[in-house]
Amino acid sequence: MDDRHMAEIIRLLERELEQRELPIVSQLAEERRDPFKILISTLLSLRTKDEVTAVATERLFALASTPQEMLRLSEEEVIKAIYPVGFYRTKTETIRHVCRELIDRFHAQVPDTIDALLTLKGVGRKTANLVVALGFQGDGLCVDIHVHRISNRLGYVRTKAPEETEFALRGKLPRKYWLRYNTLLVAFGRNTCRPLSPFCSSCPVAVYCDRVGVMKSR
Repeated sequence: MDDRHMAEIIRLLERELEQRELPIVSQLAEERRDPFKILISTLLSLRTKDEVTAVATERLFALASTPQEMLRLSEEEVIKAIYPVGFYRTKTETIRHVCRELIDRFHAQVPDTIDALLTLKGVGRKTANLVVALGFQGDGLCVDIHVHRISNRLGYVRTKAPEETEFALRGKLPRKYWLRYNTLLVAFGRNTCRPLSPFCSSCPVAVYCDRVGVMKSR
């Protein structure tokens, strides 16, 4: 694709998003920009459907909304609240560990930098970038499987892994798009630009797409 078309692609994806539901973590960020809630909901969302994450997050935060309150809950109370998210027992351990670290090392506040967030157990670059972007309106550029796949499919980058894609995007994607890029491409990837047999015939940005790796489409 011609890199000069990215502004139009973003505009068209914004228009398409008006007819779609926001990804759950983006919904939570719009409702209330609470970095702690965004951090915990992102941890819960890993390998879990949005609708399950939404219910689990609501149940958990009805019981506790700060690191201190979260640690007052028993392990079984957290498990009961977040079930049936994927790997709920492991995520319970991670949440409790993260809350302890936030209290002990960060005065019970979620740090606002990627490097600091990466020191927390269970927090990878995807989660750290999402918290910085949605929780602090900072320079986070979250790259998940959708962002990685679509950025390559468009022909905008040529990378082999999400982390490589993040740094490639940081080098060329205009900073003004960083905050929305993940939200737009996740919604687009779930509904139109699917991993297998994407809906190219109804794609709003098909004219700009190189269709890299697309063998079959609808």
